Amino acid sequence: METKNNKPRIIISGGGTGGHIFPAVSIANAIKELRPDAEILFVGAEGRMEMQRVPDAGYKIIGLPVAGFDRKHLWKNFAVLVKLARSQWKARSIIKQFHPQVAVGVGGYASGPTLKTAGMMGVPTLIQEQNSYAGVTNKLLAKKACKICVAYEGMEKFFPAEKIIMTGNPVRQNLLGHAVSHEEAVSYFSLNPSKKTILILGGSLGARTINRTLTAGLDVIRQNPDIQFIWQTGKIYIDQVRDAITAATGEAVHHPHINAIPNLYVTDFIKDMAKAYAAADLVISRAGAGSISEFCLLHKPVILVPSPNVAEDHQTKNALALVDKDAAIYVKDAEAEEKLLPAALDTVKDSDKLKELSNNIARLALPDSATVIAKEVLKLIK
Repeated sequence: METKNNKPRIIISGGGTGGHIFPAVSIANAIKELRPDAEILFVGAEGRMEMQRVPDAGYKIIGLPVAGFDRKHLWKNFAVLVKLARSQWKARSIIKQFHPQVAVGVGGYASGPTLKTAGMMGVPTLIQEQNSYAGVTNKLLAKKACKICVAYEGMEKFFPAEKIIMTGNPVRQNLLGHAVSHEEAVSYFSLNPSKKTILILGGSLGARTINRTLTAGLDVIRQNPDIQFIWQTGKIYIDQVRDAITAATGEAVHHPHINAIPNLYVTDFIKDMAKAYAAADLVISRAGAGSISEFCLLHKPVILVPSPNVAEDHQTKNALALVDKDAAIYVKDAEAEEKLLPAALDTVKDSDKLKELSNNIARLALPDSATVIAKEVLKLIK
């Protein structure tokens, strides 16, 4: 479907969470670096995070009225099927008007109808599977896809082996190539550069179990003044955490940055993640594929607490792929309140263990993923 002006015209579809949006924007940026004349259109899901984040990154996006299936209440899915049909009609209209030469799917609700429709209309498609366990949408799209970009070994159990390319997951470009020193980064968070620092991440919305564990462990944190904590609670949990710190210390604290406990920096959202990573000797995190790719590229020792609330329990599978190579420590969500803080304190005090984890996770890094994928996308233009 070559166009008259020879500019590459590419649709990128997917979203729903930061884990899908960051790679999508990274791929778009890499395409633009290779072909500044490329015209890129995003297709997302109405009302989801991508409808704001993608325009913020400088790209146009159109939303589909698509929603996820309710796996627990099957009778509620009639409306979902109606939305899916409407989304396929809208995707067809978008493709007719935009004339893409390639359609890229990164996972998330919108990528299903967009890539299925593109494939039926003769547009070459490429899908990017971020997890070690393929999602339902990508498994269905794989039949028609020309290329399937993956980040883990062994993905031929889900996809045709001849279509698979091992690329890794694109990460936020602003995390790489920073020259910020550990001392400067720790000082940025008003902490002491000579003390070991643990970074706790719950994603932009927060992770309930991790937050509950830290809230219950405020006394343990205060009893270990030689260890420091940077804690991103997520917007949903900041008020609960603030109240808990007030109760523990007797001091009223103010949103968004809380330092009522001297060795604890608390915020709802960390804008400068490059500094947060540079400050961290150890990270505590959920096991989303994008986050894991960041830890690999930045050589960060990490304790993973996989979320039990994701489809096909893929976060646990992501975590175990690292644990099998001694590249991460794994704490089950159900055991976090009992085991997480003791494991974190033991690990951060053990310099040899930190070095071993850092060396092993570094071996799994796949650099330049966005550029590798962008080149594969451009190769599909006839």
